Amino acid sequence: MDEYRSNILKKSNAEINRLQLLSVFFDDEIIYKIFLRTQVIHQLFSNNEDLEIEKLDLFHLQFTDSVIALLRKIKKSNEKNVALIYDEINLNEALIDKMAGTLTGQQGFVQDKQKQSLKVNQSLRRLYNNLSDLSTDFPFSKNINVFSAKYANDYYFDLTADQLAKLIDFQGKNIYSNAYATIEKKLMGRLCKYDFRTEFYLGLKSGEMIIEVYKFLDSQNYFLFFPARNLFLFCDLSQFKDMDTTNNLSERERIVQELEFKNDKLKGNAAVLKTAMSKDVQDLLESSYQKISDISFLNHLNNFDVQSNILKDMLKTDLF
Repeated sequence: MDEYRSNILKKSNAEINRLQLLSVFFDDEIIYKIFLRTQVIHQLFSNNEDLEIEKLDLFHLQFTDSVIALLRKIKKSNEKNVALIYDEINLNEALIDKMAGTLTGQQGFVQDKQKQSLKVNQSLRRLYNNLSDLSTDFPFSKNINVFSAKYANDYYFDLTADQLAKLIDFQGKNIYSNAYATIEKKLMGRLCKYDFRTEFYLGLKSGEMIIEVYKFLDSQNYFLFFPARNLFLFCDLSQFKDMDTTNNLSERERIVQELEFKNDKLKGNAAVLKTAMSKDVQDLLESSYQKISDISFLNHLNNFDVQSNILKDMLKTDLF
């Protein structure tokens, strides 16, 4: 084999290798078929020294080079768009890490709810004794307001100012009051009946104002504690029927969960976008494949400029 022919075949192999790498990257049937057909054409010239080797060189010049350039342009454009997606993913992950480091934690919230319930029950029991004995002892447990201060921002549900006003409205004739607290008479009776056995149910907030809602362990009755006025009233939760009180995640935990879900979706989009090709490109590659699959196309190789020009025009567009 003369050196001239050997160099063209070597150059042809290099073209085929580049096309193979792109077929693996895009994992697309039509690109793989073009790669296989190009191999067949190369082998045809390699096995038949009677064929004009220049035609193989011309084939790559007119067709393979343009296909490779087009695919590389698409790959570069896709990778740029994928990089933008991963920039967003990285920003989200940084925010997730930052928020995760400040989360109080669901387990801590559950444990502290139990402690807070005990404090409120003990305070109400002492308040009952105050009202019964006209005692002047301070009834509230130590640090009773720490719980809401710690968890309100993350775990309490939002109220409007009107909803808050409606909840804490009461008739003076229906309440007991002393220097320390105000409590609905029927509520105090119910608490005595059930031996002050209640549990924290949920928290509500409106601006800086917060309300703790408690549930009787042995019935479906609720009452509220409004710390700003040391006020205890029955609480009708039916007005909040649209509130999803089953979601025990904190606000920050919900945001973290949403960001993690968004990142999963973005990663899926990035995987698809990485190898995406427009229908115009798909159609063009399919047409090109049909032409090089024609058994007599080598006889018309000099007229293959039209397809080559279409590929080159595609390279000049702003589609990528």
